[in-house]
Amino acid sequence: MQASVVVVGSLNMDLVTRTERLPRPGETIFGQSLDTVPGGKGANQAVAAARLGVQVAMVGCLGSDAYGTQLREGMLAEHIDCRALRTVPEGVSGVALIVVDANSQNTIVVVPGTNACLVPQDIQAFDEVLQAARVIICQLEVPMDTVGYTLRRGRELDKTVILNPAPASGPLPAQWYAAIDYVIPNESEAWALSGVAVNSLETAEDAARRLIELGARKVIVTLGAQGALLVSPQRVVHFAAPRVEAVDATAAGDTFVGAFSAALAAGKDEDDAVRFAQIAAALSVTREGAQPSIPRLNDVQGFVIP
Repeated sequence: MQASVVVVGSLNMDLVTRTERLPRPGETIFGQSLDTVPGGKGANQAVAAARLGVQVAMVGCLGSDAYGTQLREGMLAEHIDCRALRTVPEGVSGVALIVVDANSQNTIVVVPGTNACLVPQDIQAFDEVLQAARVIICQLEVPMDTVGYTLRRGRELDKTVILNPAPASGPLPAQWYAAIDYVIPNESEAWALSGVAVNSLETAEDAARRLIELGARKVIVTLGAQGALLVSPQRVVHFAAPRVEAVDATAAGDTFVGAFSAALAAGKDEDDAVRFAQIAAALSVTREGAQPSIPRLNDVQGFVIP
């Protein structure tokens, strides 16, 4: 069966340690545990979409190391189409170093590894995968030229194109916006893209409107416990977040993006897709780890909003 969601992006092995608090600059502290967990923004979003009821294909690069083997096996175990996952000979797979404190806040350092090897030719080689999709997702953990090509190709194919601009360190290339249907940043990413400091619903709307002025069709700013804000030229809608007890927020944003994409691919309208994605993201923060925290369809369908 052809995939209805295609994710072009990163795959990392996450090395996760838990601490009482995050270290200050120059400080050494003791960790309480260390876990090795499959992750990477692209892979997380692919797993989220796959667990939430749609066929998914992953396009990316892995190393020929043990982590690369484990990451591929993990994707296959989720029934994700991996034919467009290229193994780089003698390459070292991407790694993320994650510290999570007692309040479920985290810091992350990503070492790209073979994620930096994903080039536009890799996307071109599997163009039929994009052609069969309804939704195409990109992030910013692979080379910008590759992201730009994928966005343009998605628009040429008249697909629903989603960009999760993470990690973001500054404005996007101006020409990208015409190719994107939904830009989905969190607070800090919206700030980096727009230049508007986001610390409230009002400033989130200001940042989103700035992105629309730059050419974005629609913007969804994810605001953690404050919910999500959907902004388009026609309307602004705030979606309150479900109340849950947070344990680890590592993959919440990726779960939201994957779930939103899965819902759109399954035919939900955008408001219902946002609500569906919020429940999935809320459930993910109640569990530890990146991919292990991502819920399945029956979990989301069975969730009762308090």
